[in-house]
Amino acid sequence: MDKVTNSALFSKRRAIGLKEEQGFDGRVVLYPSDQNLKDYLSWRQADCHINNLYNTVFWSLVQRSGLTPVEAQKRLQGTLAGDKNEILFSQFNINYNNEPLIYRKGTVLVWQKVNHVIRKKIKIPKESEEKEIEVTRTRTTSIPLHCDIIGDHFWDQHPEILLEDS
Repeated sequence: MDKVTNSALFSKRRAIGLKEEQGFDGRVVLYPSDQNLKDYLSWRQADCHINNLYNTVFWSLVQRSGLTPVEAQKRLQGTLAGDKNEILFSQFNINYNNEPLIYRKGTVLVWQKVNHVIRKKIKIPKESEEKEIEVTRTRTTSIPLHCDIIGDHFWDQHPEILLEDS
């Protein structure tokens, strides 16, 4: 497919309001130990929490208090998590701990084996009519989870993630 045709196809599928094509940033990193991997993923989840808390307060200040983005940024400069939680609760009656996990913890994708049942018509020899049967197939599927991966509970629930042959 030539470049012009390819670009035309993608531009028709661009979400309204986006200035650029969507992108995905992916990396492959080989960590020397399971603990290094767990530490890295825990850090990423903590970073998700920090960024979401900041953005929740920032946009509350802009959209609900009428501050400009520059004023909201100045208001938040030098604040700690406790300060941000206090702003949310005292000014907007928002308890950040009650926000959905998808925002506070992000999304973790794990591969899980899932049974899929399908109905299939088959012709049995020496019979005139087809029979419909149910067939169960096991497929590995990406499952989104919104949970805490910091600590042992997640890893105890999903030991297959760290298995050599998974």
